[in-house]
Amino acid sequence: MAKVKLENELFDRVKKFAEVAGYSSAEEFIAHILEKELSSVDETDSDDEIKKRLQGLGYLS
Repeated sequence: MAKVKLENELFDRVKKFAEVAGYSSAEEFIAHILEKELSSVDETDSDDEIKKRLQGLGYLS
């Protein structure tokens, strides 16, 4: 399992949302959100299409 560092303020927000939404942990919530986002991007075939979608979502500039 890999680890990702988050700012304390962001992680506190994640924990709050995870609890309210009924997730067993902040990690479970983060994994679910990442899977959801990746599945929406994964539908494209090429690297260029992925880059365009990520730019459109504001993840890349």
